[in-house]
Amino acid sequence: MTNSPEAPTPDFPTPVSPPPTTEADATLDAGTYDRLIEPRSPHRLALDGSWHQISRSYLWVQLISLGLMFILLTVVVLVLTLFLHQTWAWIPGGIAAVVLLWTIAILPRQVRAIGYRLRQDDLVFRRGILWQRVVAVPYGRMQLVDITHGPLDRGFGIAQLKLVTAAASTGVVIPGLTQDAAEQLRDTLIAVAETRRTGL
Repeated sequence: MTNSPEAPTPDFPTPVSPPPTTEADATLDAGTYDRLIEPRSPHRLALDGSWHQISRSYLWVQLISLGLMFILLTVVVLVLTLFLHQTWAWIPGGIAAVVLLWTIAILPRQVRAIGYRLRQDDLVFRRGILWQRVVAVPYGRMQLVDITHGPLDRGFGIAQLKLVTAAASTGVVIPGLTQDAAEQLRDTLIAVAETRRTGL
């Protein structure tokens, strides 16, 4: 669901955005979280304006993927130690298990920190709590808008949208969109990018 902070930061004025249609907003916000999670530090990158979030199903896809990796890691370590008597495997296996379990523990907060915003001249994408990333992609610089999804994504009805620009550093991948939201966002971005390139 669209997130609207109570008061925008004075140092960063909010650009005027064209109001999207009610139907488009409903499509982009269907099945998403209620609000973005922000770091508690007063020096964080402040949010302004209204933000869209990703599907709740993305969390389950990531949890299943990490759970399968944990099971595979456990099987490999057990085979190496119990059957091949390679006791050294406990050390890297234990380290990898701790990293995986920590990733699973913080994943819900990470997922709720992902959001995007459609402004007048660009799309802004943000993610991260400890390490924040905010990227603005100008509509006129977009060269390709690509939708991809794997087997698990299809099973949960989600996809990821990739924006390709001339500069690789400004490319953005928005994960965990519902299929309808990905298609709606792709069509909107292509239409706006065409008007920017033609100067309309």
